[in-house]
This record gives sequence, C-alpha cells and structure tokens, in this order.
Amino acid sequence: MASFKFKLVSYFALVALVPVLGAVYGFDAVAKRRETQRIDNRLRADVRAATAGYTQQLGGAERRAVTVSLPTAVSRLAEGIDPRDTLVAVKDGIVAGGPHRRARLSLVPGVAGRMVIGHRPYRALLSSPVAAGGDVQFASLVPETELDAAITASRWRLLIAVTAVVGMFGLLVYMLGVSIVRTLGRFAQAADEIARGRLRARVEVQGSDEFAQVAEAFNRMAAQLEQRMDELEAERRRSRELTVRFGKALTATHDVDLLLRVIVETMVEATGASGGVVHGRNRELARAGEPDADARKLELPLTVAGDLFGKVVLTGSFDDDQAETASLLATQAAVALENAELHTMVEQQALVDPLTGLANRRSLEESLAEEVSRAQRFHGDVCLVLADLDRFKVINDRYGHPTGDRALRAFAQTLKDVVREVDSAGRWGGEEFALILPGTGEAGGIALAERIRGALAACEIPAANGELVRLTASFGVAAYPESRDQAALVAAADQALYWAKRDGRDRVSAAVATSRR
Repeated sequence: MASFKFKLVSYFALVALVPVLGAVYGFDAVAKRRETQRIDNRLRADVRAATAGYTQQLGGAERRAVTVSLPTAVSRLAEGIDPRDTLVAVKDGIVAGGPHRRARLSLVPGVAGRMVIGHRPYRALLSSPVAAGGDVQFASLVPETELDAAITASRWRLLIAVTAVVGMFGLLVYMLGVSIVRTLGRFAQAADEIARGRLRARVEVQGSDEFAQVAEAFNRMAAQLEQRMDELEAERRRSRELTVRFGKALTATHDVDLLLRVIVETMVEATGASGGVVHGRNRELARAGEPDADARKLELPLTVAGDLFGKVVLTGSFDDDQAETASLLATQAAVALENAELHTMVEQQALVDPLTGLANRRSLEESLAEEVSRAQRFHGDVCLVLADLDRFKVINDRYGHPTGDRALRAFAQTLKDVVREVDSAGRWGGEEFALILPGTGEAGGIALAERIRGALAACEIPAANGELVRLTASFGVAAYPESRDQAALVAAADQALYWAKRDGRDRVSAAVATSRR
C-alpha cells in the first residue's frame, strides 16, 4: 500500500491540478488565438499593400499609355510585403500571377482561411477585386508550419511555467507530509513497543496542538494498560497452577468415574468450598469434603452432548470471582466427560459393523488371533467358518439396496440365534460373514454351518415391491490344528467357501475335503 506521504502529496496535487489544468487549457486557447490573429494581421497588411501598389501601377501605366503585365506586377509588389509571405494574383478564382500558377483558390475575400496547394497547407487571405484592374484579386499565403511552430513554442513556455508552479506546490506539500508522518511515526513506534510487551513506552509530547493532545491521551492509556496488566499477571499466576493441574487430570483418563472424582475435588479446592458432590440423573456419582454442611449451595450443570449429564453442588461461601471460576471449571469438566463418552462410542464403533450390529473384520481378526494363540498354547482346537450370501448382487440389482441391507441384517440375526456365547460372529466384508468357534473341530464347525443353513432356508424377507425373497448361503469350514496358523486357517476356509460356491451354492464345504480335489 502507498505511504501516507505519497497519499497526502497525491491528494493535494489532485486538488491543485484541476484548476491548473483548466487554466492551462484557457491559456493555450488564448495563445493559439493570439498567434493566429498575428498571422492574419500580417496577411491583411500584405494584401492591402499589394492592392495599393497594383492600383498605383495601373495609374502610371495609364498615364504612359502602356499595359501592365500581371506576373511582372506581382513580382514587383512581392518586394513590398513580408519576405516570409507569398503573394499571388488571382483572376476568376485561378492564380494568374506569382507562384502556384493555375492553382484554384476557394476563399471568401477579406476572411483568412486554410487551404492546400500542392499538398502543402497554407494560411491565406484573399483581397476584394480591383475593379480598375479587371477584377484582379491578390492573396497572401503563409505556410501553416510557421503558425504551428509559433503555437508549439507558446505551449512549451506555458508548460514550463506550469511545471514550475506544480513542482513548488508539491515540494511544500511533501514537507508538510514529512512533518505529519514524523509525528505519526512516534505514535507507531510507541504502539509497537507496547505490542511487544514494553508497557513503559510513552510518546514525547511536543507543543500544544491536536497531535500533542493525542499524545497525552495515548500516554494515559498506556499507563492504565500497564496497571491493568500487572493486576492480570498476578491473577494469572494465582490460577495457572490450578488450571494446569485440572487440565492434566481431565486429559489423563477416559474413565468417567475417575473424571468425576477429579472434577469435584478440583472445584472444591479452586473455590475454597467446604465440600462438593456430583449428582447424576438418579444417584450420587462422586463427592469431596463435607458437602452436607449448612451453608450456601452453588449448583452448576454438567451438559454432555446436549443432554444434562448431572450437576455439581458446591457448599461454602463464594464471591463473584469464585463463582465464575467454578462455572469455567464446570464447562471444562463437561467437555472432558463428553470426550470420554465419545471415546467409548468410537472404540465401540471401531469394533462393530454399523449395519448388522455384529463384530467387524478388525474385531474378528483380533479374536481369531487370540483363539489360535490359545489353541497353540494349550493344544486345543479352533474352527473358522466363512459364510457368503448366495446371489447377493442379484438381490441388490433386482430389488434395490434397501432389500439387500435387510438380507444382510436377516442373515446376521440368524447367526446370532444359532451361535454359542463363547463363539464370535461378525461381518467379514460385503456379504461375507465369519464365525470363530473356540474348542471346536472341523466336524463341529460343519454341523453348526448346516444348522445355520437350515435356519436360513426358512427365512424370507419382503422386497420393496412386496415380493418375498428367499435367502441361501454357502459355507467354508477350516480348523486348527489341521491348518498350522492363522493365515493358513483363513486361506483354507476361504478355499472351502470357493468350492462351495463353485459346486452350486447353498451348501457347506470343508477344508479337508477340498484339499483332496
């Protein structure tokens, strides 16, 4: 952005240039008219002298009884006019004597005008006809270049004078701007010092004008700010320890019970209360000190996720600052409680498939790793069953995705109804599900898969058009220790599921059987 000095000079220059430009325009017009008038007066003198001289020549020739040659007369008459001008004799509008013979002149007698002869412009004046000389007229010609040169020289003189005036005006304005900017610079420097925390900075007061009054007001403001900052620093030191300790306690855990104890203990300490208690919706959740004392009660709500989680009731004598501190701490406590609940929800969502309510693949893989590790340590069995809804893409394409979602939920409910409490059922991905059966061999896994297949055969779901859709599924069964580790177990169950789909769907295929193909 432009500096203040530049703006000040520009504004004053703009104010000055408007009338100056108007004056320049007027002076230029006057100078042009003056130079034109000077040339026209010279032309008039030329034609007057030529007309008078020609009349004398005609009188002398008449006395001598001789004739006057027009070209000769023009040559003699031209010696009596300004040497910069050209004299010609005109008869019937055609040049008959002097230079530019046979050129046509279209001029009004006695009125100077512009004409072009041989592609060269002239300023010319035509006299009235000389009756005694056979209606001969004389014209005086001046090249327009002479008029243009005179006008240009006049303009240059005017431009130099205007430039000098504007320059002097700009210099004066610049000096004024420097004086103002120097004063403003002292204000800016003092303001920067205060912004950097040096509150003892002051502006030097000079004179008694408006700038001096502003400087005094600035210094008073700085002194009040310094005093207030000292008070705030003392208050900050007093509350810093408590705030830091409270913040660390709130972020140290997502255990709601522990958070509630930290909240009530810290609020009692911060406000000097004799005791405090946290009430939930239907019961007491935490307490500190002696909250049952007979004193003033300060109640602070704890709002979590838009709902009232409970309230903190402090007992004691509180001033306005203590009440405000308690309110701020209650707000922080509510945020910490909300974060704890969100953390619990996120943990749950990270392990549960949102559509079916079963475990998701991450949870299943963790459970499978635990069960395989336990079976390896104790030489036990663990069975993995992979199940896939048959022709699920056809259901989606024919009946729409809402019907497909109902099919997935129906299959998930069938799994929940059949499996044991120790078993893990979940969505492996898409329309594929998995069952982890601890302490179960391949034969047990096959039997459970057949029960699920039979239960699913009796399951029909309504489509959006009212049609009932029958569900079937294919199953692949593999077990440890037949598969040596987790990766091999998953690969064997997946291969068995592949053969079940390939052999016609709606069937159970075991890994041992598929390995013999």
